[in-house]
Amino acid sequence: MFEKVLIANRGEIALRIHRACREMGIRTVAVHSTADADAMHVRLADESVCIGPPPARDSYLNIPAIVSAAAITGADAIHPGVGFLSENAQFAEIVEAHGIVFIGPKPAHIQSMGDKIVAKETVSKLGIPCVPGSDGALRDAAHATAMAADIGLPVLIKATSGGGGRGMKVVESLDQAADAFNMARQEAKAAFGDDQVYMEKYLDKPRHIEIQILADGHGNVIHLGERDCSLQRRHQKVLEEAPSPALNAAARQEIGKIAVDAVKAMGYRGVGTLEFLYQDEQFYFIEMNTRLQVEHPITEAVTGIDLVRLQIQVAAGARLSLEQAAIQFDGHAIECRINAEHPRSFMPTPGRVTDYHAPGGLGVRVDSALYAGYAVPPHYDSLVAKLVVHGANRNECLLRLRRALEEFVIGGIDTTIPLHQELIAENDFLDGHYDIHWLEKSFLAKSD
Repeated sequence: MFEKVLIANRGEIALRIHRACREMGIRTVAVHSTADADAMHVRLADESVCIGPPPARDSYLNIPAIVSAAAITGADAIHPGVGFLSENAQFAEIVEAHGIVFIGPKPAHIQSMGDKIVAKETVSKLGIPCVPGSDGALRDAAHATAMAADIGLPVLIKATSGGGGRGMKVVESLDQAADAFNMARQEAKAAFGDDQVYMEKYLDKPRHIEIQILADGHGNVIHLGERDCSLQRRHQKVLEEAPSPALNAAARQEIGKIAVDAVKAMGYRGVGTLEFLYQDEQFYFIEMNTRLQVEHPITEAVTGIDLVRLQIQVAAGARLSLEQAAIQFDGHAIECRINAEHPRSFMPTPGRVTDYHAPGGLGVRVDSALYAGYAVPPHYDSLVAKLVVHGANRNECLLRLRRALEEFVIGGIDTTIPLHQELIAENDFLDGHYDIHWLEKSFLAKSD
């Protein structure tokens, strides 16, 4: 097992990884920008190294600085967390070239799954259905217009690299195709340094279902069930739950087997998530994330399995001791992403936290690096906390979530806590009748 792990990330996920390491007897190294000198994970880590100024490109995306920090501190592994360099194949290659273990998949798998066109081609060969779309990248605006006519409107133009809704445009009429193509390319270039985009059929009422898998690189693969991530705003997840209210036992078994068989055929190692759109009892693959997911705690809640611990063990060469038949799913879990944003305008609200009180009690977990007096910096993602609630069933979980949101106090800045309080009172949500368009087209639209 590793003696020292460098955590190449920040915020709540860096703290989550630190805690797992400490429970495994592993020392930690926190890297941070000057803006994060007072961050919680920096305070708690065994060692810390400043790797640059606030802009992410000069710090958390600065590969030479991170690798140098690992070398200087004698770290024998690097955990990339989520976002930043977690799905950067070049980073993984450089880390391993320096004799340091990258806690994640093989660089080749990061590369192939990071390009959505290549990913779709790969899984199609493995028998996984994909959303109808272009065979490759769109060449130009004329190609985009012709392809939209061929696929049938509406369509979605998407960046081949990255995620989070950047470089993504809906086309509802042919005269919009050229402008949408150009805007998607510009956004993709700015966000990911790659302006290639492709096209898919736009489904009108799909659920966003993802399957959590874990593979040890020795041929052993298991899945830990599905998560429903359909509550989204601008293609960004707002709330997730497990299991999905939309799936029955047969569909759940079907998609789990599809995911395991595909990952086993790939020879994959580490944690990963296969994401699908689900409509009319049909699954359509959209992408695979070759890293830990922000919403992994709800899977931990319903399985009782520490994903980060297993991720570290697998990276150290251990074989999985768990078999699929041994995985037991217990109850229901929901995660609310709490952002430092105005709950209606969604404008970021960085600033100093004057008061902080996390809810507690049976079945309540809060992953957050906040504390009273901490100044939320304006340079990074606005996620500041994840409220995760578990119950014996969905109804108990919802009642517990309502109570937990009432207890949650973050003073000094606006957050999206009030949004979640309104959201979980909606009948459509309570009944589980929602899709990936519902939050924007129904819930938010009626209150504008």
